[in-house]
Amino acid sequence: MSTGHRTKVGPSVEDGIRTLLLLMPRIVARIKRSKIPDELQSFSLAPRHLSLLAYLLFDGPMGVNELAARLEVAPATVSLMVSELSRRGVLDRREDDADRRRTIVSIAEQHHPAVDAWLSKGAEAWRKALQPLTPAQRITVIDALQTYERELSTPESSGTAR
Repeated sequence: MSTGHRTKVGPSVEDGIRTLLLLMPRIVARIKRSKIPDELQSFSLAPRHLSLLAYLLFDGPMGVNELAARLEVAPATVSLMVSELSRRGVLDRREDDADRRRTIVSIAEQHHPAVDAWLSKGAEAWRKALQPLTPAQRITVIDALQTYERELSTPESSGTAR
């Protein structure tokens, strides 16, 4: 049961759960309300595209298999997304000069500034949240979010809210 009090070292687990359960819907709502730049509006971009575009923006051009591994989806899924976005002109595809069987994917030059603008607000928010933390604290935050996401994707358990 939550007392609503914090100890000197931080909230109890139950108080932390309460705070995060109330905070997460607000965060998700704000993310969903973030305005897609006018230039990208007509492309019907979905959350799945956001992760793909973020990898290409932050890490540069890469192959479909590498994107699939990073997104933790099948290469066929990434191929479909890449085909869809390249037909719309958001992404460029080219053969790898070293291996002609491999396709290298990148953000189309004309859309790079709009994609960067779209993702920069989230990146800046994370920068402000993570910068004051020590590297160990950053690992804790990232590990906690990854565990939360992983647990949400597991089959329903018999756990109940307290």
